[in-house]
Amino acid sequence: MANKRITSDKLLKFCFIIALIAVVLTFIFIYYEKKKIVVLEFGTFAGSIYDVPDWQSYKALDKAIDKFEKLHPNIKIKYKSGILKSDYSERLSQSIIKGNEPDVFCVLPGDFNTFTSIGILEKLDNFIKKDSSFDINKIYENAVQAGQSQGYQYALPKELDPELMFVNKTLLEKEGIEVPSGNWNWQDFYNICKKITKDTDGDGRLDQFGVVGFQWQHAVYTNGQQLFDLNGNSADFNKEGIIEAISFITSLNKLNQNYTVTLQDFDAGKVAFKPFLFSSYRAYKIYPYKVIRYGKFEWECIKLPRGPKGNNASQLNSFLIGMSSRSKHKKEAWEFLKFLTYNKDIQLDVFRYSYGMPVIKDIVGSIEAENELLKYSSGEKFFMDKKSLEEIVEQSLPTPRFHKYEEAMDIADKEIYQLINSGKDAEGTIAKLNNKINNLLKQ
Repeated sequence: MANKRITSDKLLKFCFIIALIAVVLTFIFIYYEKKKIVVLEFGTFAGSIYDVPDWQSYKALDKAIDKFEKLHPNIKIKYKSGILKSDYSERLSQSIIKGNEPDVFCVLPGDFNTFTSIGILEKLDNFIKKDSSFDINKIYENAVQAGQSQGYQYALPKELDPELMFVNKTLLEKEGIEVPSGNWNWQDFYNICKKITKDTDGDGRLDQFGVVGFQWQHAVYTNGQQLFDLNGNSADFNKEGIIEAISFITSLNKLNQNYTVTLQDFDAGKVAFKPFLFSSYRAYKIYPYKVIRYGKFEWECIKLPRGPKGNNASQLNSFLIGMSSRSKHKKEAWEFLKFLTYNKDIQLDVFRYSYGMPVIKDIVGSIEAENELLKYSSGEKFFMDKKSLEEIVEQSLPTPRFHKYEEAMDIADKEIYQLINSGKDAEGTIAKLNNKINNLLKQ
């Protein structure tokens, strides 16, 4: 009986020692795991995403990396500098083929649909759902939609670039026309263009024009219309609002009497209006670019004119960042992706160092944002209040994201361009086009 008690005591001691060793080893493992340095590669390019002059390309990124690494001492971020935007897609595609793409990378508009279709972008839905420190509802909804495809979130927006309307104030003043209010509409727009368009030197040829660059897509979006359903499964070109938009562009073009208005006409000060990106406004409104590019006349930007069914806003361009589905450090990659798109100070840096707009709603409407805009506008008064700027973003429509979008739009653009210039029946032509694109989407 005593021997059994001794054997039992030894077994208990042995089990206790084993358990103690296991606990110690677990703590050692956790300790070294926390101390282990994880190196993430970030894919980016030199210069501005917006194709405007940019003299501090990496400043905001270097600041973000420095701050992130201080908050996460076990994560180091590296990136390859000097890659031009024009070469970025090719370089990224080559790294994907070789299987060594960055853990987190910038996703250019022309790459998003391809990357989602081949499965290289990680679905972010579970990360978003499980992360209590991240509230996607604080980001502009239409900007969030820009990173979605087939109901999944594949990328998050870091910056926004809404469209505005450039106004040649000098030309309007010469013609005795006031700069339109923020709530102007297509009819106001047409009336001004009609009054502006004329032969000023008496040689029998038009030499002054209302607008350049206002395409059928602008008319569609300012009339509140979507060309496809959310998932890109079907085309919706034959809606009344889209027919209405194309008819409006046809009417505008007729004012020019078969003359093709060019950007050279605009730069020479002979055109009153031109759609203009917010990023271009910020870049060319300050010295020295203001003098270099648009120094021949006084100008400003206002909201786009709204159609009968739409708002004073058009398409919203979003600068997206995604995560590789093959990353070996997805937890850390998510933390860095979230930091770039959601951290308050990094989002304010969009106003400090970039030409776009932050994606966080509260930041765009903040006093800090207003101060940054004034600071980096060489002391000039900003052209519209925060509320108007927020309205433009909220009312803009996101670019559709699905695999055959570019191909479908190429077909639509060619046929609608021919329709506008031919004067043919819009309804019949658009109905045929809608069937053609639906057949493409079903293939």
